[in-house]
Amino acid sequence: MAQEDDEEDLVFNVEEVQKLVRDNIELCLGGNVYSHSRAPQWITVITERTLARLTKLNKPFKYIMRMTVTQKNGCGLHTAAAYFWDTATDGTCTVRWENKYMYCIVNIWGLALQ
Repeated sequence: MAQEDDEEDLVFNVEEVQKLVRDNIELCLGGNVYSHSRAPQWITVITERTLARLTKLNKPFKYIMRMTVTQKNGCGLHTAAAYFWDTATDGTCTVRWENKYMYCIVNIWGLALQ
């Protein structure tokens, strides 16, 4: 049983991380209207809160986070990424959040420290 728990700690839990990120975005952005001048502050707050909550999970991971906040105005956004890592333990998740005025896209990578 203890070994099974240890193995679970070494696997990036996408659902757990997505929920944590969504909660932080909703708390910070909620029903706000897009503001170019406030976007850097929102990004800082969401990033700090998310990384603090990830740290509190006490999982043996190094986290990398990227966040984009953009106004909803009909423009497109395309991104791509490629990874070379341990597929048994490392992982990534993307959270796409939106309201009437803006999009918020957060990417998190979790790299196991072994």
